[in-house]
Amino acid sequence: MKKTTSALLLLLIAFVLISAAPSLPKLYVIGDSISMRYGLFLEKYVQGVWQYDRKSDDGQAAKNLDVPVGANGGDSRMVLEYLKLKAPDKSFQPDVLLLNCGLHDIKRQPETNAIQVDSVSYRKNLEAIYQLLHKRSIRLIWMRTTAVEDERHNSRSKAFKRYARDLDVYNAIADEVMHRHGVPIIDLYTFTRSLGSEHFVDHVHYDDPAMQLQAAYIAGFLQDQIPLIQKRK
Repeated sequence: MKKTTSALLLLLIAFVLISAAPSLPKLYVIGDSISMRYGLFLEKYVQGVWQYDRKSDDGQAAKNLDVPVGANGGDSRMVLEYLKLKAPDKSFQPDVLLLNCGLHDIKRQPETNAIQVDSVSYRKNLEAIYQLLHKRSIRLIWMRTTAVEDERHNSRSKAFKRYARDLDVYNAIADEVMHRHGVPIIDLYTFTRSLGSEHFVDHVHYDDPAMQLQAAYIAGFLQDQIPLIQKRK
């Protein structure tokens, strides 16, 4: 009888301690294939600090990183449509949504040079994304799009082209939209450029050492956001 009482008492104490412990803030990631790759390390680095989740699938997106399906968030139109579908779901309530879209927006058709999402639409999509999240009281953090090197990319990719000049324009548009709304910006573009071009493994993706450093850089930025999250609760 005493053993049973003691066991029940220990279970009760454990339950009280777990209930009293503050819950970890929720982080949700939407991004292109760059985010899929550094995300493997980011999830580990934020363990015990954030509840990590992201737009995901059963491995479909990893089969071709240039085709935006599943875990690959794709261009700004795709992100906006995805979030419109998620918005009515009251269980979708991350404290922070870490977002990037840009690499797929600046794809150009080799035959016509037509860009996938023009700059006016890109701006409108980002504005709509912000307003949607703001209405849901979801804090947005923006990730600047990583580099494109014209010769490297366009000598390897035949299905579509990308150009650094477009990337600069689209990063500047995103900077303007996010600054206007007071959205924090992680400058992964400048950080990754500082690592050097030798970390590319193909037209736009990076090797493991670079991805680990990217994830550490992002995790450090997110760490500084926690007091702001706690203040809002």
